[in-house]
Amino acid sequence: MSTRRRVGIAGAIVGAASAGVAGAALAKRYAVGRIRLRPDLEASEPFGELRGRPVTLTTSDGVRIHAEVDGVEDAPLTVVLCHGYCLTSDSWHYQRRDLRDTYRLVLWDQRCHGESARAEAQDCTIDRLGEDLALVLEELVPGPCVLVGHSMGGMTIMALADRRPELFGDKVRGVSLISTSAGKLAEMTLGLPALVSKLVHRAVPSAVSVMRKNGTLVDRGREVGTDLSFLALRHLGFGDSKNVSPTVVDFVESMIRAVPAEVIADFYPALMSHDKLTALDVLDKVPTAIIVGERDWLTPPDHSRAIAAAVPTAQLTTVPDASHLVQLERPDIVNDALRELLKRAERGDA
Repeated sequence: MSTRRRVGIAGAIVGAASAGVAGAALAKRYAVGRIRLRPDLEASEPFGELRGRPVTLTTSDGVRIHAEVDGVEDAPLTVVLCHGYCLTSDSWHYQRRDLRDTYRLVLWDQRCHGESARAEAQDCTIDRLGEDLALVLEELVPGPCVLVGHSMGGMTIMALADRRPELFGDKVRGVSLISTSAGKLAEMTLGLPALVSKLVHRAVPSAVSVMRKNGTLVDRGREVGTDLSFLALRHLGFGDSKNVSPTVVDFVESMIRAVPAEVIADFYPALMSHDKLTALDVLDKVPTAIIVGERDWLTPPDHSRAIAAAVPTAQLTTVPDASHLVQLERPDIVNDALRELLKRAERGDA
């Protein structure tokens, strides 16, 4: 085959590939554009703008933790809100908005997230987060409280129960675990066929290694890929993806994008090795509410059912057509469940 012909064939292949990439990019922009043109009831919602009194705490290993105190200062209960992996305390927007007129609230950014400072990789563990939560209670919660945790925040509460069980029943009067797991996250399928899921799990450690070694480069790529991130988050994070507010998706995507790739990599092993099932009997001392979206791919409903089985007194709420970000997708149902939990805690129910 002549050199000219080989070059011509190669050029045709490159041209076809480029056309395919360009076509995919155009289709992606078209899809995102159409989504954003739909009526958006949340367009004027002040996401990320609700604020309380800022406080800075310093952990025993020297990490600065950002927290805010909000709501009714002399309320009988303080609600402590613990956010999830790659999010911030702003992810509790609807809960803060609806509870701040009745209860005292403490919201905090877990180490390496939001306004809190970075920690060394070896200190990015669930047990360490439990110790941070103990500090938050000691410094910012003078009376009884109810702990609410989403995803990794729920794991943080489990770590506290494991290490400080004496706090539950006196200091901690109630617990809500939202879209979380007591362990075996390494076995999750993400809703994929078994073979595909196995391949994904094999690829993830390499991806995590790249994120840890080349975090700055990865972060630059994440800044460019906002349309793709928007579509992926809309599909994975929300069960009713066709009707979810684009403003809400953008809000969550901006929180995730602000978390450095190195932080994502540092916490990933802790999430995969998390195992606190044996600590859950501590929660039987207090009213417990478990909430999960029926379409949650990241911490599937089976994980919440396992927690409920380990805590017989707990109330399990499965939210139809909702996924992992249920507190933002269906805040009405989540807030109703939280208000019922708070009433039970005030009455001292088991």
